[in-house]
Amino acid sequence: MTTLTEKPGISLIKAGSFKLNDLSKLLEVEGLKSDMAEVAVTNNSAPLTIGHFTMSPGVEFEYFYDSVEYKVVTKGKIVMRDMEGNKYVAEVGDVILFSADVKVIFDAESDGEAIYTAHRQAAEDFAPAK
Repeated sequence: MTTLTEKPGISLIKAGSFKLNDLSKLLEVEGLKSDMAEVAVTNNSAPLTIGHFTMSPGVEFEYFYDSVEYKVVTKGKIVMRDMEGNKYVAEVGDVILFSADVKVIFDAESDGEAIYTAHRQAAEDFAPAK
C-alpha cells in the first residue's frame, strides 16, 4: 500500500479530495447514514493512518477500536456512548480520544464530520472509494 510520506516534502490534502465510502454497505447496517475514507501516512513499525468520517441522523452503530485513535470534529456534532451508557457529545473543535480495545456506540442523532488519526495500518475496506 502506498503511503502519504513515501516522497519527502509537504502533502496538502484538499477537502473533498477523497471519495468517501458508504458505511451502511461496508458495515452492513441498514439505514446508517455515515461515510468514511482513510489513507496510510506511514507503514513503518509504528503505522499511522488519517481519515475523514461523516455521520448524518439515521441509525446507531457499534464500532470496536483495536488501536488508539482520535477524531477532531470539523462540522456539526458526533454523539456516542460507551458500553456503560455514558453519553458524549462532541462538537466543532472538540477532540475525541479512543483508547485501544474499546467498543463505542455512535448514536443515530449524530450529524457531523471529523478528521481522524489512528495508530494502525490503514484498512483496505476504508480506502477512498473509486
